[in-house]
Amino acid sequence: MSDLMKSFAALIVSIILVHMMYIGYIRPEAAQLIDLALQQQQSSPRNIVVIIKDYEQEICFILMMWGCFLIASSYREILKTKYLYSVDLIEDPKSGDEEEVAHTGHKELDVNRIIHRLDTEIPQDCMSSPLVQTLRSSLWRYSSTNNVQNLSDAIESNLEALAVKQDSENTMIRYLIWAIPSIGFIGTVRGIGQALSQADKALAGDISGMTDSLGLAFNSTLVALLISIFLMFLFHQLQRMQDSQIVDTQSYCDKFLLRRIR
Repeated sequence: MSDLMKSFAALIVSIILVHMMYIGYIRPEAAQLIDLALQQQQSSPRNIVVIIKDYEQEICFILMMWGCFLIASSYREILKTKYLYSVDLIEDPKSGDEEEVAHTGHKELDVNRIIHRLDTEIPQDCMSSPLVQTLRSSLWRYSSTNNVQNLSDAIESNLEALAVKQDSENTMIRYLIWAIPSIGFIGTVRGIGQALSQADKALAGDISGMTDSLGLAFNSTLVALLISIFLMFLFHQLQRMQDSQIVDTQSYCDKFLLRRIR
């Protein structure tokens, strides 16, 4: 299944789960608490189910679950191949000999053989990792030109392309982090509009409708901002891991590849 289909399926699952929770527990429980408060001529209680009962909060929770899935998927892709940075993928026991190592401190690298080993011995689910892609591309460039400068330039260009790719893949996560507070503000506008439409009742002495509408306005903003803060924390941790991945790839190429090229 492609990443797009997985993302779309995760959105559908988030919608179903959150909506089932709302119609099965949150809204019935909130309605019961509000009715009880009205019978006792009290304002609506500040219970968690009352705070999150409205449609804006439901949409925010759906987007939060979807955003968590997108961030977790990126976490998984990074952690899945992290072990490669502790493995010497360049070392080829069939290349060079001990006498050459003793005199020069290097083995003559058979670049084509190393590329073949990367293509055949690396697990298939790790072939798309930034490290393997950078090594393959750089070695192909070196195999064609036999120039160390071209090898170094290939590494740099691959790392720049990796940074651009990661930034583009994070676009949807950034959009969700922006959209959730916006949805909260929509709830604020809707609540204030409802409150103003009941101003005549408030002037007549019945302020319950106005207070409920203002509660909608402030509750939606509160929930949206809290969810946005939570997603922003996860997103910054993801960016830290992605930056570390680029640095680790550069260090790996310097340690295991560039130092062995004569």
